[in-house]
Amino acid sequence: MSNPVHDRESTFHDQWAASVDLKAVRVREAFESSAALENRFILRSMGRLEGKRLLDVGCGLGESSVYFALKGATVTASDISPGMVETAVNLGRLHGVRLDGVVAAGEELHVPPDHYDLVYAANTLHHVSNRGNLLKQLHRALKPGGRVFLWDPLAYNPVINVYRRMATQVRTADESPLTFRDVGLIREYFENVRHREFWILSLALFLKYYVVDRIHPNQERYWKRIYGESARTLWWWRPLAAIDSALTRVPLVRRLAWNIVIWGNKPAAVQDVV
Repeated sequence: MSNPVHDRESTFHDQWAASVDLKAVRVREAFESSAALENRFILRSMGRLEGKRLLDVGCGLGESSVYFALKGATVTASDISPGMVETAVNLGRLHGVRLDGVVAAGEELHVPPDHYDLVYAANTLHHVSNRGNLLKQLHRALKPGGRVFLWDPLAYNPVINVYRRMATQVRTADESPLTFRDVGLIREYFENVRHREFWILSLALFLKYYVVDRIHPNQERYWKRIYGESARTLWWWRPLAAIDSALTRVPLVRRLAWNIVIWGNKPAAVQDVV
């Protein structure tokens, strides 16, 4: 039976993929830019990737899949959108790496069980209505002891909530940002679950795009534009990011962050998750 949410998500992302110039996709910048706070943190936490099997769920345009492959991982790029999977695979070819592409909803992953050393899912969980089913699939895909890395937007920040109400053409109608209850849900499937938040004062970069650069949120995806920034253009922003590194360790204040990174591992001795 057709799932209306899946159909809308697939259609939206197919249309996005069809509009993209592969040569303009920022692969290295998505992990190495000063503004790539979440991915820089995740990359440090993952450690060496050579010889690792990695599943990228909700791979989108493929920046992360390609980057991980360039670092030596064997990567499966999965997405609900056939257009996105095709784009990711073609982006890999452009950069000289091979990706295995899988078209599937996150709640119905068509990948082998107990197979992957690492699972990475960026900006994916908030697109999924049945998050328990997605987490069950990630758990199934990982080897015992394998690690999962998730990052998604949080629901609480008032500035970002205004942005969401404005950016109606670059977001899907079914998106639902995470709350800290979702961290509790993730702990039902994985052990040693920890989380880290990013972007509070540093969200001034979004205000700059709108007020100074006069870029409407529907004109360009701000969360992609940030990767085009450099140390030279972010001279004023870096002190705000440094202050955020302290603010995001304060329990109540960190709720105002834009994004949360959550990581954990599948137990080494595994019982089936039901």
